Amino acid sequence: MAHKKAGGSAKNLTKRNPQFLGTKLYGGETARVGNIIVRQRGSKIIAGRNTDMGKDHTIFALKDGVVSFKDKRKTRYDGRTVSRKIVEVV
Repeated sequence: MAHKKAGGSAKNLTKRNPQFLGTKLYGGETARVGNIIVRQRGSKIIAGRNTDMGKDHTIFALKDGVVSFKDKRKTRYDGRTVSRKIVEVV
């Protein structure tokens, strides 16, 4: 008889590639120059005052200040209203 139990196999433990996306600084938190505020795929959130967007759509601070998120409503040419989120450093 075997004196050890047979080991199972797990196929989903290799080839991991975490993206580390999401909001890094939330509304009301202080940001310093160059701090990353949001890492995202695509421009779901738009850069507002004192922020800029990198080529991978990362939003970062251009000045020291407090982070704030706002909603911007826009009426399109076909009459539909679209809501976009804006991040600013004030």
